[in-house]
Amino acid sequence: MIDWEEILHAEDLDELKQAKLWLFQENMRLKDEREEFERYRDKFLGERAKLREEIASLNKKTVLERKRLKQESLFFDKKMEILKDGFRQLEEDRKALEAEKRKFLIEKNELRETETACGETANVAEVLFRNALNPLALRKRYKDLIKIFHPDNLFGDADLAQQINKEFTKRRKQE
Repeated sequence: MIDWEEILHAEDLDELKQAKLWLFQENMRLKDEREEFERYRDKFLGERAKLREEIASLNKKTVLERKRLKQESLFFDKKMEILKDGFRQLEEDRKALEAEKRKFLIEKNELRETETACGETANVAEVLFRNALNPLALRKRYKDLIKIFHPDNLFGDADLAQQINKEFTKRRKQE
Protein backbone atom coordinates (compact mmCIF):
# COMPACT_ATOMS: atom_id res chain seq x y z
CA MET A 1 0.00 0.00 0.00
CA ILE A 2 1.30 3.41 -0.91
CA ASP A 3 1.23 6.25 1.50
CA TRP A 4 -0.08 9.11 -0.63
CA GLU A 5 0.91 11.74 1.86
CA GLU A 6 4.46 10.59 1.56
CA ILE A 7 4.36 10.69 -2.23
CA LEU A 8 2.86 14.17 -2.26
CA HIS A 9 5.66 15.43 -0.12
CA ALA A 10 8.33 13.39 -1.90
CA GLU A 11 11.05 15.35 -3.47
CA ASP A 12 12.80 12.55 -5.19
CA LEU A 13 11.98 12.06 -8.85
CA ASP A 14 12.65 8.31 -8.71
CA GLU A 15 10.03 7.87 -6.04
CA LEU A 16 7.56 9.77 -8.20
CA LYS A 17 8.46 7.67 -11.24
CA GLN A 18 8.11 4.54 -9.18
CA ALA A 19 4.73 5.67 -7.88
CA LYS A 20 3.68 6.62 -11.42
CA LEU A 21 4.78 3.21 -12.73
CA TRP A 22 2.94 1.48 -9.92
CA LEU A 23 -0.18 3.55 -10.62
CA PHE A 24 0.05 2.72 -14.32
CA GLN A 25 0.48 -1.00 -13.65
CA GLU A 26 -2.31 -0.93 -11.10
CA ASN A 27 -4.53 0.93 -13.58
CA MET A 28 -3.75 -1.66 -16.31
CA ARG A 29 -4.40 -4.52 -13.90
CA LEU A 30 -7.72 -3.00 -12.88
CA LYS A 31 -8.58 -2.35 -16.52
CA ASP A 32 -7.80 -6.00 -17.41
CA GLU A 33 -9.79 -7.24 -14.44
CA ARG A 34 -12.68 -4.93 -15.40
CA GLU A 35 -12.60 -6.23 -19.00
CA GLU A 36 -12.45 -9.80 -17.75
CA PHE A 37 -15.26 -9.07 -15.31
CA GLU A 38 -17.34 -7.52 -18.13
CA ARG A 39 -16.63 -10.54 -20.36
CA TYR A 40 -17.74 -12.88 -17.59
CA ARG A 41 -20.73 -10.65 -16.85
CA ASP A 42 -21.72 -10.57 -20.56
CA LYS A 43 -21.20 -14.30 -20.79
CA PHE A 44 -23.24 -14.82 -17.63
CA LEU A 45 -26.02 -12.50 -18.88
CA GLY A 46 -26.03 -14.31 -22.23
CA GLU A 47 -26.21 -17.68 -20.53
CA ARG A 48 -28.94 -16.41 -18.21
CA ALA A 49 -30.95 -15.11 -21.19
CA LYS A 50 -30.38 -18.39 -23.02
CA LEU A 51 -31.44 -20.33 -19.92
CA ARG A 52 -34.59 -18.20 -19.59
CA GLU A 53 -35.39 -18.84 -23.27
CA GLU A 54 -34.87 -22.58 -22.77
CA ILE A 55 -37.07 -22.54 -19.67
CA ALA A 56 -39.76 -20.61 -21.55
CA SER A 57 -39.49 -23.04 -24.46
CA LEU A 58 -39.70 -26.02 -22.11
CA ASN A 59 -42.69 -24.48 -20.35
CA LYS A 60 -44.44 -24.01 -23.70
CA LYS A 61 -43.63 -27.59 -24.68
CA THR A 62 -44.88 -28.81 -21.30
CA VAL A 63 -48.13 -26.87 -21.68
CA LEU A 64 -48.61 -28.20 -25.21
CA GLU A 65 -47.80 -31.74 -24.11
CA ARG A 66 -50.27 -31.50 -21.22
CA LYS A 67 -52.95 -30.25 -23.61
CA ARG A 68 -52.17 -33.09 -26.02
CA LEU A 69 -52.27 -35.65 -23.19
CA LYS A 70 -55.55 -34.21 -21.97
CA GLN A 71 -57.03 -34.42 -25.48
CA GLU A 72 -55.75 -37.97 -25.88
CA SER A 73 -57.22 -38.86 -22.51
CA LEU A 74 -60.59 -37.40 -23.50
CA PHE A 75 -60.41 -39.18 -26.86
CA PHE A 76 -59.53 -42.44 -25.11
CA ASP A 77 -62.43 -41.98 -22.70
CA LYS A 78 -64.80 -41.39 -25.63
CA LYS A 79 -63.48 -44.50 -27.39
CA MET A 80 -63.89 -46.49 -24.19
CA GLU A 81 -67.49 -45.31 -23.82
CA ILE A 82 -68.19 -46.26 -27.43
CA LEU A 83 -66.69 -49.70 -26.85
CA LYS A 84 -68.67 -50.17 -23.64
CA ASP A 85 -71.87 -49.15 -25.44
CA GLY A 86 -70.99 -51.51 -28.30
CA PHE A 87 -70.38 -54.41 -25.95
CA ARG A 88 -73.55 -53.65 -24.02
CA GLN A 89 -75.54 -53.53 -27.27
CA LEU A 90 -73.86 -56.72 -28.46
CA GLU A 91 -74.80 -58.47 -25.22
CA GLU A 92 -78.38 -57.26 -25.53
CA ASP A 93 -78.52 -58.47 -29.14
CA ARG A 94 -77.04 -61.83 -28.12
CA LYS A 95 -79.66 -62.24 -25.39
CA ALA A 96 -82.44 -61.25 -27.80
CA LEU A 97 -81.13 -63.72 -30.38
CA GLU A 98 -80.96 -66.48 -27.78
CA ALA A 99 -84.54 -65.73 -26.71
CA GLU A 100 -85.67 -65.71 -30.34
CA LYS A 101 -83.83 -68.98 -30.97
CA ARG A 102 -85.46 -70.61 -27.94
CA LYS A 103 -88.85 -69.35 -29.10
CA PHE A 104 -88.21 -70.70 -32.59
CA LEU A 105 -87.14 -74.10 -31.23
CA ILE A 106 -90.25 -74.25 -29.05
CA GLU A 107 -92.43 -73.43 -32.06
CA LYS A 108 -90.57 -75.98 -34.17
CA ASN A 109 -91.07 -78.69 -31.56
CA GLU A 110 -94.74 -77.79 -31.23
CA LEU A 111 -95.11 -77.97 -35.01
CA ARG A 112 -93.44 -81.39 -35.11
CA GLU A 113 -95.67 -82.63 -32.33
CA THR A 114 -98.77 -81.47 -34.18
CA GLU A 115 -97.50 -82.96 -37.46
CA THR A 116 -96.79 -86.29 -35.84
CA ALA A 117 -100.11 -86.23 -34.09
CA CYS A 118 -101.95 -85.48 -37.33
CA GLY A 119 -99.79 -87.70 -39.54
CA GLU A 120 -99.09 -84.82 -41.97
CA THR A 121 -95.31 -85.13 -42.18
CA ALA A 122 -95.36 -86.63 -45.65
CA ASN A 123 -97.92 -84.08 -46.81
CA VAL A 124 -95.64 -81.07 -46.24
CA ALA A 125 -93.16 -82.13 -48.93
CA GLU A 126 -96.03 -82.98 -51.28
CA VAL A 127 -97.51 -79.52 -50.75
CA LEU A 128 -94.17 -77.86 -51.46
CA PHE A 129 -93.91 -79.64 -54.82
CA ARG A 130 -97.61 -79.36 -55.70
CA ASN A 131 -97.34 -77.04 -58.75
CA ALA A 132 -94.05 -78.41 -60.12
CA LEU A 133 -95.49 -80.34 -63.07
CA ASN A 134 -92.60 -80.54 -65.54
CA PRO A 135 -88.98 -81.66 -64.93
CA LEU A 136 -87.57 -78.13 -65.26
CA ALA A 137 -90.02 -76.66 -62.73
CA LEU A 138 -89.40 -79.64 -60.43
CA ARG A 139 -85.61 -79.06 -60.45
CA LYS A 140 -86.03 -75.32 -59.90
CA ARG A 141 -88.45 -75.85 -57.01
CA TYR A 142 -86.08 -78.42 -55.46
CA LYS A 143 -83.09 -76.04 -55.63
CA ASP A 144 -85.09 -73.18 -54.14
CA LEU A 145 -86.41 -75.33 -51.29
CA ILE A 146 -82.98 -76.77 -50.46
CA LYS A 147 -81.53 -73.26 -50.35
CA ILE A 148 -84.16 -72.31 -47.80
CA PHE A 149 -84.41 -75.45 -45.63
CA HIS A 150 -80.84 -76.83 -45.78
CA PRO A 151 -79.61 -77.73 -42.25
CA ASP A 152 -76.52 -75.52 -42.64
CA ASN A 153 -78.72 -72.41 -42.86
CA LEU A 154 -79.52 -70.47 -39.71
CA PHE A 155 -83.08 -71.75 -39.44
CA GLY A 156 -82.65 -74.84 -41.60
CA ASP A 157 -84.43 -78.08 -40.80
CA ALA A 158 -82.73 -81.43 -41.36
CA ASP A 159 -85.97 -83.43 -41.24
CA LEU A 160 -87.72 -81.21 -43.73
CA ALA A 161 -84.66 -81.26 -46.01
CA GLN A 162 -84.76 -85.07 -45.98
CA GLN A 163 -88.46 -85.03 -46.80
CA ILE A 164 -87.80 -82.62 -49.69
CA ASN A 165 -85.06 -84.92 -51.01
CA LYS A 166 -87.34 -87.97 -50.80
CA GLU A 167 -90.22 -86.19 -52.51
CA PHE A 168 -87.90 -84.88 -55.26
CA THR A 169 -86.46 -88.34 -56.00
CA LYS A 170 -89.96 -89.85 -55.93
CA ARG A 171 -91.32 -87.27 -58.42
CA ARG A 172 -88.26 -87.51 -60.65
CA LYS A 173 -88.73 -91.29 -60.92
CA GLN A 174 -92.40 -90.78 -61.77
CA GLU A 175 -91.56 -88.59 -64.75
